[in-house]
Amino acid sequence: MKTLTLSSVDSSVSMGAAPQPHKLHLGAALRERLVVLHRSSPVLSWAGWLNVGLVGLALVLLPFDHRVVTGLNVWIKPLKFAASSVIYLWTLGWLLADLPAKAQRAVRFIAWGVSVSMLVEMLCIYLQAYRGTTSHFNIGSAFDGLIFGLMGMFIMLNTLLIIWALGLSLRHRPFGSAGYVWGMRLGLLLFLVGSAIGGSMVSHMGHTIGAADGGPGLPVLGWSTRYGDLRAAHFLGLHSLQALPLAGWWLHRYAPRWRNSTQTLGIFAFAGLYAGAVGLLYWRAMQGLPLIALH
Repeated sequence: MKTLTLSSVDSSVSMGAAPQPHKLHLGAALRERLVVLHRSSPVLSWAGWLNVGLVGLALVLLPFDHRVVTGLNVWIKPLKFAASSVIYLWTLGWLLADLPAKAQRAVRFIAWGVSVSMLVEMLCIYLQAYRGTTSHFNIGSAFDGLIFGLMGMFIMLNTLLIIWALGLSLRHRPFGSAGYVWGMRLGLLLFLVGSAIGGSMVSHMGHTIGAADGGPGLPVLGWSTRYGDLRAAHFLGLHSLQALPLAGWWLHRYAPRWRNSTQTLGIFAFAGLYAGAVGLLYWRAMQGLPLIALH
């Protein structure tokens, strides 16, 4: 029986067939893709839905809990991390489903490992928020140090699994156009760069360069407006996992007459610019310069 991959859904839409009326509705189209995602990668799909639940929990608690941690409401960080995890888990499920059948056994191991890693990290973040303290870089007590160390172990596991996923994508060509395939590969690579910036935060035991964490910051994001903040580069690097495959898909959809070599050149050029932006943000942060200076 032929496996319905996620790229085949897009290809059926982009081949010029007349769309059915329900497909014109954004909600119906989203539901269709979520159903296909669940069939292709049920573990990552369910892990994403668990994080949707955590987003809802944080939204419910936020108006009733006025405690502040590092300058923001105690539930803002869990909310951001849960929302980011939904995007990450579903994106990874979408991408890995496009690897050929001979790679899918390894994909299942990756899916389970990433899902467990994200679940452990989120439980740690929510536990520390409930306790009214920070989760990252917190070694103020033996228990806090244990929580931070546990998170570090599973973040490292997640990183190793993404390295494995990158290797699979290079060894087994994913389904899709040249632009999309290289967008996926380069997106995984730059995601690892973003993870390395997270490692840089650990070496500094904080994300603010030039001051302690928790000073004046951008609304919701909290990124420092007076000093360097590594979170901006970390954020941009991690979200290459969405940006680069999307750019590759865009090249195929809106420049269909481009040859494979031209699409490949285009996505490499975009990836170079994207990597340059990540590098610039990292350099500015290390110089103690904020992304946006507000005094």
